[in-house]
Amino acid sequence: MGKIIVLIGAPGAGKGTQARLLQERLQLPQISTGDILRAIAETATDLGREVKAVQNAGKLISDELVIRVVEERTSHEDSKRGYVLDGFPRTTAQAHSLEELARQQGKAIEAVVVDVPFALLTARATGRRSCPVCGEIYNVYTRPPKFDQECDRHPGVKLEQRADDTEEKIKVRLQTFEEQTRPLIDYYKQSERLLRVDGTQEPEAIYRQIEQLVKNESVPDQGLCA
Repeated sequence: MGKIIVLIGAPGAGKGTQARLLQERLQLPQISTGDILRAIAETATDLGREVKAVQNAGKLISDELVIRVVEERTSHEDSKRGYVLDGFPRTTAQAHSLEELARQQGKAIEAVVVDVPFALLTARATGRRSCPVCGEIYNVYTRPPKFDQECDRHPGVKLEQRADDTEEKIKVRLQTFEEQTRPLIDYYKQSERLLRVDGTQEPEAIYRQIEQLVKNESVPDQGLCA
C-alpha cells in the first residue's frame, strides 16, 4: 500500500525542506499546494488574479480550489507509490476530503508535525529567500548564501523574497494557522497517525525521525506542540 505523508507546521517551520529531502532520498514526490497555487497566481487569468489577491492578503485559498488541485496532481504516474503533501490539508474539512482521496487511491495517511516557536518562525520567514531557478531556500539570518543574494547552485541568479514574507503578513498567517490549522494535530492524534518532531533541530535530525515514520518504525509522539 502506498503512503501519504502529511507535513503539518506553521509557515516557516521547515516543511518544504523536509518534503524535498523525502523526495530526493525516498523518491516520494513533493506536492506543495503553495507552489502550485503561486504558479496559478502568475497567470493572466481571472483565477490567477483571484488567487494572487488572496495570497497577497496573507489569507488561505478556499478548500474547494485546493482540493481540486491536489486531486489533479496526485493522479499523475509518479504519485502511485505515495507522496508527500506540503501545505495540505490545512483544515479539518480538507483532512476529511483527503481521507476520501486516500481511500480512492488505496493509500494510508501518516501526519508529521514540525513544531517551532512563533518568535523563531517570524525571523525565519522574514529572512527567507529562494532561487527562482531551482527553488533552493536560504535565510539571510540562519542559512545565508555564499555570495550576497545569489544562489549557490546558480551563480549570478538573484534570490527572491516572497511578497507575503513581510512581518505584517506573517503575523496574519500565524494567526490563521493557530485558529484553523492546529485542530489537525488533534484530528490525526486521535487516530494515532501523528508524529511530532522538534523543528528547532538541524534539518538532518528532523529528517531521520520522519524517515523512521515513513519506514513504519516506531517513533513516539514527543508532545512538543502546545
